[in-house]
Amino acid sequence: MLLRIKRFAVAVVTAHTNYDGQVSTHTAAEQGRGYLDLMKLRVVELLLVTTVPALVLAEGKLPGLVVTAASIIGGTLAAGAANAYNMIIESDIDKLMARTSKRPLVTGVLSKPQATVFATIVAIASLIIFWVFTTPLATLLTLVAIVFYVVVYTMGLKRRTAQNIVWGGAAGCMPVFIGWAAVTNSLSWTAVAFFMVIFFWTPPHFWALAIKYKDDYAAANIPMLPVVATRNRVHHEMWLHTVAMIVSSIALIRFADLQLWALILTIGLGLVFAGQLIQLRETTPDYTKVAGKIFQWSITYLSLLSVLLVVAQLLKA
Repeated sequence: MLLRIKRFAVAVVTAHTNYDGQVSTHTAAEQGRGYLDLMKLRVVELLLVTTVPALVLAEGKLPGLVVTAASIIGGTLAAGAANAYNMIIESDIDKLMARTSKRPLVTGVLSKPQATVFATIVAIASLIIFWVFTTPLATLLTLVAIVFYVVVYTMGLKRRTAQNIVWGGAAGCMPVFIGWAAVTNSLSWTAVAFFMVIFFWTPPHFWALAIKYKDDYAAANIPMLPVVATRNRVHHEMWLHTVAMIVSSIALIRFADLQLWALILTIGLGLVFAGQLIQLRETTPDYTKVAGKIFQWSITYLSLLSVLLVVAQLLKA
C-alpha cells in the first residue's frame, strides 16, 4: 500500500498539464530542457558570430556594453523564437528524419500550444529589448528576420524548391544588418557587403550538411539540392556561391577600409574554403565524409573571418 501511495505521489509531482488539456508525464526539468531545445542555441551561436563584428565595424571601435549586450541577448531570443516556430510548423516532418526525431514536439515533451506560447513570448521579449536598448531600425529588422524565416523560408520555400536555402538563407544574414543598425540606426555599403558574404556562404555550408543527411531529407520529401540534383550539379552550385563569397569578402574589406594584411588574410581564408571543395568530386571516395569536413570548415571560416574583422577594425581605430 505504501509503495502504491509513493508511486501515486511521484506521478502527481511529475505530471504536467499541457495547454491543450493533455497530461504530460515529463518532469519540469525535461520540459525546461525542451524549451531550450526549441531555440536551437547551437545554431544561434553561429548567427551571433556575425553580430559582434557588425557592431564593431559600425562603431569603429568597441561598442558600448549596453548596445552589445542588448544585441546579443535580443538576437539570441529572436533567433530562438524563429527556430521554435520552425519546429512547430515542421513537427510533422521532424518525426520522419532521424536527425530531428528527438526534438521536444516529436517526443511529446512539449505540446504545440506550449511551444507556440513560448515562441511568442520570446519573440516579443526580443523586440522589446531591441526597442528599449538599441534603435527603431534594429527592432524593425529583427521583426523582419523572424517573419522572413518563419513565413518565407519555413512555410513558403523549404518544401517547394531546391533553391530554398539560397533565398531562405537571407534570414541568417540579418544579424549583420541588425548589429549595424543597433549602433547607427542606418545601414551602409559595408553592412551590405558583409550581408552578401553570409548570403553566399550559407548555401555551400548548408548543402554540405544536406549531403550528409540526404536520406533524411528524402524521407521527409524536402527538395534540398543534394536530394534532387546530381552530385556534379551540387558541386557546381557550391563553387559558384563560394567564388561569390570570396568576391563579397574582398568588397567588405575595401568598403570597411581595413588594412592590406586583412585583405590578404581574407582572401587566404576564402582560398582555403575553395580548396576544401576541390576534394568534393562526383567520384570522390567517402563523398559524405568529405562533405562533413566542408561543413565543419565553413563554420571555422566564418568564425575566423569574424575575429579577423574585429581585430583589424580595433587596430585601425
